[in-house]
Amino acid sequence: MEKFDLVIVGVGGQGTLLTSKILGQVAMAEGYMVKVSEIHGMSQRGGSVITHVRVGEDVYAPLVAIGKADFLIGFEVLETARASLFLKASGIVITSIQQILPMPVIIGAAVYPPQPLACFTQRVEKVDALTLARDAGSPKAVNLVMLGMLSRHLCFPADTWKQVIASTVPKETYHVNLAAFEMGAGYEQK
Repeated sequence: MEKFDLVIVGVGGQGTLLTSKILGQVAMAEGYMVKVSEIHGMSQRGGSVITHVRVGEDVYAPLVAIGKADFLIGFEVLETARASLFLKASGIVITSIQQILPMPVIIGAAVYPPQPLACFTQRVEKVDALTLARDAGSPKAVNLVMLGMLSRHLCFPADTWKQVIASTVPKETYHVNLAAFEMGAGYEQK
């Protein structure tokens, strides 16, 4: 039986909540207990969104403790760095390289850090998820690219992923979302 804790971060509108929903349904379809907790800041205005997902045989608390996440999935590079405290020393970071400027940077009150991922000593897998999503057919499929990358580290069967994606995304977007998932699953970091 597999057990893992992960944190998914991004900004409003990037699909972090759908990502946690799909992952949770895949784990439940495979017989695992799942707890999901979502924290929305000013998400509708492009603010931070963070989702905790805990999967295992017995999972009671919904939040991942500081320093206990096996995986940190980041849809935006600065948000990934901000959530670094959740990742355990042996954890894995999977992050998009996309940069979305926060309001303080836009108005000139702050500077976007030149190398936000320098804070990590853990393994970091980086991907231009936005480009892969566009190649799959929609820039909105970044979340499925990221799920595909995560799927390489989990024991869930490909058929379960496909069935859950089919039952979760709108029917007319299934092929684009599946293509994005497969691009992430097959991505080779250079």
